[in-house]
This record gives sequence, structure tokens and C-alpha cells, in this order.
Amino acid sequence: MIGPKEYKDIELKSLRGERLSREDGIRLFHCKDIAWLGALANFIRQKKCGDIVYYNVNCHVNLTNICLSRCKFCAFGREADSDGAYAMTKTQAIALVKEAAHDPHLAGLHVVSGLHPDWSFEDYLDILRGLHEAFPKLYIKGFTGVEITHFSKISGLSVREVLLKLQAAGLQAIAGGGAEILSDRVRRELCPKKATAAEWLDVARTAHKLGIMTNASMLYGHIETLEERVDHLLQLRGLQDETGGFQTFICFPFLPKNTALENEIVQTSMWDDLRTIAISRLMLDNFKNIKAYWVMLTLPVAQMALGFGANDMDGTVHKENIIHSAGATSPQALTESRIIHTIRAAGRVPAACDCNFNILHIFN
Repeated sequence: MIGPKEYKDIELKSLRGERLSREDGIRLFHCKDIAWLGALANFIRQKKCGDIVYYNVNCHVNLTNICLSRCKFCAFGREADSDGAYAMTKTQAIALVKEAAHDPHLAGLHVVSGLHPDWSFEDYLDILRGLHEAFPKLYIKGFTGVEITHFSKISGLSVREVLLKLQAAGLQAIAGGGAEILSDRVRRELCPKKATAAEWLDVARTAHKLGIMTNASMLYGHIETLEERVDHLLQLRGLQDETGGFQTFICFPFLPKNTALENEIVQTSMWDDLRTIAISRLMLDNFKNIKAYWVMLTLPVAQMALGFGANDMDGTVHKENIIHSAGATSPQALTESRIIHTIRAAGRVPAACDCNFNILHIFN
């Protein structure tokens, strides 16, 4: 592999399977040779994962956008008396899924919400139970480390007790959102009212010890430094060394439209998005899966990311609202056939899976 001479040491370490250091990660974020970086990440992806690209046929259930956190990077959250504010009842949540269930291949639900100031933990549990009872064959991935920390605080239960109750109500895996940037500096500035970095990591650690698999993410392209991006990846890598419970890593580029930062932050470029995915593949050597989340990246960039280390395309995401509130220009849902076509056009093999990456069907 022919790359820049000043990065030859990193290339050799990657090809030999040696772990990259913090300094290596920072250097890679300054690399201008995006083609070499993508090729290296793609080589490591091929070696680790082969040609399978995962996706799922799923429906997003965003229970409420009324949220007490009101993070500066969020376009979804509302005050209770604001225009567009809503809070689903259990009946409404079930009706939303019934609409999506016209698709015979629907396999699961992705349930995430705002931190409603008046809902109790039992309110969330009741809706979760209702969904599981109404659709017992659908897997349920839901709630983030931020939401679970909130549930613990409003209920007086430990994180472990909260997780056991969620599991008993039908939860099978935990969503990866809410990690943002695992930096106290960034969180104090952008989201001081929600879980700290340590609290988010503690939820993941506790879930993994209970056998509940979780996802991990990074929201980048706002006020974080490149060093903080690398430190974020290292914290995830360290916890994965400890527990092995992360299933996939998701890069979320910040979309500034309709947020408090709209006039301060310029949206990331395609090259920054692809570079970040490639570096994530190289730094997260103990993660099998790297997701190209087409909802935020757009479908063409997500497809290109399959050549930059990604092997996961997320899913059909029927009824996704959170990202589209921030002006995402991607469709609000994709058909399964379009996802399959997108993966095949990139020269890969589509594989439908459940929330724990168990393959349901491979389209050779």
C-alpha cells in the first residue's frame, strides 16, 4: 500500500494489527491524503468483517420531543407549551408501529425520546411493555445512556435496577446515542443538564455486565477539538477492552440547522465525515462494526463510507424524527429494496439483521 511517507509508521502498525496510540489518531485527523486513509481503513474492514454489510428493517418510535435538557446541538427538543411539542400515549405509539407493520419484513423497533419533565419511569415502562405485548415478534432496541441515567434519577433506582426493569419489559439492546463527545468541557458547554461522560459510560458498563449489548456513538463537528474526538474514541476502546459489550460504533456529523448553534457552526464536509469514519475503523480495533448512518450522512455519502471502513448501514428507519428536525436532507425512510441496491452497488453483500446483529437473511 503506497501512502504518505510521514504516515508509513501508522500504516505498518495497522497492517500488523498493532494498536494505534492517541498521537497516531491525532496525526491521522491532520492527514490530507483521504484516498490512502480510506484504502487503509477499507483493508482493515475487509480483514475483520469480509464483504457483509448489515442493515435492519426497523421503525423509529420517538415517544416525545418535550425535554428538560434542551441541549444546544438539538433541534428536536421542545418545551411543553412550544409549537410542535408532543407526547405519545401508549395507544398512539402502538398505532404508529401498526402503520409500519404493513411491511412484512419489519423486524424491530428503535425507541428513543426526550427527557419529559413530568413523565415517571413507570410511564416509559408502560409504553415499552405495551409495544412488546402488541408486537412480541419485533426486537426492541431503545433508550440511550442519557435516558437511562434520567430514569435512575427520577425513580430513585440504581442504573442496574432500571436496566433489569427495562429488560423485563421487553428491551433487548440499548441505543448508542447520547454519548455526544465524552468530554466534561464539551458537555458543560452544550448539554449541562444531562448525563455526564462518566454516567454515560457507567450505563454501558452496567448493561454489558448484565448481558445487554449496547451501541456507541460520537457526535462531532461542533465545538470539540480533534484531540477530543480521539480521546472519545479511546474511552470507548478502553471500555470495550473491559466488557466487549459494544456492537457497533456510529459517527453522527452535527447538523446545525434549527439548533442554538445554527449561526455559529458550519456543517462538516463530506471529506471530514469520511475521514472520521476511516479513523474510527483504525482506532477502534476491538469494534467489529462501524455504522454509516445514512440519515445524517445522506445515502450517497453513506454508500461511499462503505469504502472507508464502514460495514453497517443502519436500516429503513421508518418514522425517524430527531435528525430530520435538524434539517437532514435524507429521506425520512428507505425501502428495504433501496438499501439492498445501495449495498450491492458498492460491491458488498447485504445482510438483514436484528438489533444484536444476528443475521436474518443474506442477499448473495
